Amino acid sequence: MQPAVETSDRTLMTWDPGEAFVGALWAEHGEALLGYVSRLTGDPGRAEDIVQEVMLRAWRHADHLDAASRSLRPWLFTVAGHLATDQHRARRSRPEVLGTEGLERRAVGDGIDRAVDAWEVSAAFGTLSPEHRSVLVETYYRGHSVAEAAAALGVPAGTVKSRTYYALRALRLALEERGWRP
Repeated sequence: MQPAVETSDRTLMTWDPGEAFVGALWAEHGEALLGYVSRLTGDPGRAEDIVQEVMLRAWRHADHLDAASRSLRPWLFTVAGHLATDQHRARRSRPEVLGTEGLERRAVGDGIDRAVDAWEVSAAFGTLSPEHRSVLVETYYRGHSVAEAAAALGVPAGTVKSRTYYALRALRLALEERGWRP
């Protein structure tokens, strides 16, 4: 049974000898323990939480811990190390919770934008004349040089050059009519 202490307002409060024990532990080992856990976690807030949990466990086990016979520093540091490791593993096993700002930075495209772009380009490509389409297919899609495109189309190289120039201008105009801006 815990000793009772009379307070000024005549109510009885119980005094817990474990509190004095934890106070003494903190006075002797608190700063070193907090420094150790801060180095382990790299986060002062998490370190304080872990040290608080260590002190809570010391308070719960005050009747089993004997500071008079041996130093409790190894026990405190071991418990702190285990708690830091457990917390690290728990954070790794759970997905990271992101706010709106974090989602914008981590967003990965689903490809729908590229699909819509390809669809728009295909529709604009369909508005070109057959000569312009064929020269763009040979030079851009098949990757032929001007000479190879000229041989494939049966036209002079100069014609391939001028058709490519005018085909690209017509394609850009068709895309701008669809709402695209350079």
